[in-house]
Amino acid sequence: MEYNTQRNPLHMPEYGRMIQQLVERCKEITDKTERDEMAAAIVDFMGQRNPQLRDEDNYKHKLWDHLFILSGYDLDVSSPYPFPTREQIKEKPMKMEYPKLQGEFKFYGKSILQLIEKAIELEEGDEKLALIEVIANNMKKSYNIYNKEHVTDDVIFRHLKELSEDRLDLTNLDSLEKSKLYFTGNRNKNQKNQHQKNQNRHRSQQNQNRRK
Repeated sequence: MEYNTQRNPLHMPEYGRMIQQLVERCKEITDKTERDEMAAAIVDFMGQRNPQLRDEDNYKHKLWDHLFILSGYDLDVSSPYPFPTREQIKEKPMKMEYPKLQGEFKFYGKSILQLIEKAIELEEGDEKLALIEVIANNMKKSYNIYNKEHVTDDVIFRHLKELSEDRLDLTNLDSLEKSKLYFTGNRNKNQKNQHQKNQNRHRSQQNQNRRK
């Protein structure tokens, strides 16, 4: 577990003087079994005093680490987790790299990356192809909105290929307009428009009949 704190190991004010005194008392206990029991009780007490830690990942692990830090890295107890060393505490956390959404990709958003990962996991077939085309269409919308200019499909296909690290490829498709998804969507849209036109024509005919 990584930490970026370089504070005094005996100074964790969020736990208060009482817990610090309990830790010091625990270190003085000569019986190993009794010392283990008290250490576990202190960890539970630390969790009760700082309930917000429960919202963090591996909060129990962090509590045991904090117990060891409060002891000055000098506590002989059985822990369910390996205790950190002074060197690990002093280490700066590794910088997280997230290069995929930098530069020309930054406007696509993390949701696109999540959809891409989902598509990669699917087996080859119509479902996977349909999802890839949904991703490409959403990428095209995001590009046009952000850049306020029209983007050609080949650019979207190239971006999709790069973002998926060559695992998703639509470059064999001439355009999104020739995808099954596009035809299905437009067929439904045309049917809806035609239905609306028929209804309007029918209403118009009824109104003319009433006037007569």
